[in-house]
Amino acid sequence: MLMAASDLHVSHPENKRIIESVRADNTSDWLILAGDVADDLSEFEWAIRMLAAQFYRVVWVPGNHELWCTAREPMALPGELRYRQLVEICHRYGVLTPEDEYPVYTTAGGQSFLIAPLFVLYDYSFRHPADFTPQQSLERARRAGVVCADEYFLKSYPFPDISGWCDARVQFTEARLSALSRDYPLILVNHFPMVQRLTQALQPQEFAIWCGTRRVEHWLTRFPVCLVVYGHLHLQGSTLIDGIPHVEVSLGYPRDRQGRQPFHVMTALDTLLT
Repeated sequence: MLMAASDLHVSHPENKRIIESVRADNTSDWLILAGDVADDLSEFEWAIRMLAAQFYRVVWVPGNHELWCTAREPMALPGELRYRQLVEICHRYGVLTPEDEYPVYTTAGGQSFLIAPLFVLYDYSFRHPADFTPQQSLERARRAGVVCADEYFLKSYPFPDISGWCDARVQFTEARLSALSRDYPLILVNHFPMVQRLTQALQPQEFAIWCGTRRVEHWLTRFPVCLVVYGHLHLQGSTLIDGIPHVEVSLGYPRDRQGRQPFHVMTALDTLLT
């Protein structure tokens, strides 16, 4: 079975206890981790090591939290260097990343799918109104009292800013996807939603500028995509867009789960694969 989760945020004791209790139902189960596992390297490695021991194969993509440089880690490497550290930790435990060959997952019924873990960040293009500039959108968010902590903790080195890093990742990823054969339907895994309309449920709406890039939406029609797995919004659920299920698999913070039932720690995906 193919399972998925994101936004584990194991820095929260309640979340860490939940993840400690996770057990794969079958030794052949796969797990997709769609980012925001932890805020610092030691907790990230703890979660990766534990989950890799439970599942046959684990596929990870970074969220924004894993890339943070905070006072908890005064010697933390910034930007791309931080990302490479995370990749190295994953490889230490046999976990696949956006830098690896895309794996083929086969269901119990014999259907095969290519899982493409993505890392494309955001570029402030999820704007409302759409004719605002990024700077105008940032100013509007500040006036609304909404400033993502990325503005303080997410470093873009060696790129001049997060939009530049996003641009480099989009170009790199699109080239990889373009080179694929069409032998298998694609499961795209990204921390951020790939379609702006998925952010409409956010409150306040100004936060959407930190939630993705419009530059990847056309991938859903250009490539043979059958399923998109994402997180970041802490709004668990599935949305069908142009025939493609977009599944948000966040565990989220403890406060996000208050009053929301049922709430899944791991989301089973096989029933969505056709």
